[in-house]
Amino acid sequence: MSNYRDIQSAVRVEKLRIWFAWICGTVILTILAYGTRNVSILNVITQVLLVAGFLALTVALFRMTGALNRRALEARREVLGDDL
Repeated sequence: MSNYRDIQSAVRVEKLRIWFAWICGTVILTILAYGTRNVSILNVITQVLLVAGFLALTVALFRMTGALNRRALEARREVLGDDL
């Protein structure tokens, strides 16, 4: 059985990775939108994709974070024997 501290550290690292991936994805989408700002129809398409990509990344971020929180809570209950 794992140590509770090890579990919490692993969850924290995974959350940081998820947030870093979200930031990188958002920056990449923004750079693509900025790069196509002078071509009118391509700019519109890129901005629509930017919004859709941002929403998809944000939904994935919160779903993954929620799953990690549930996993940490289950591990906490197992390790500490809590009945929450």
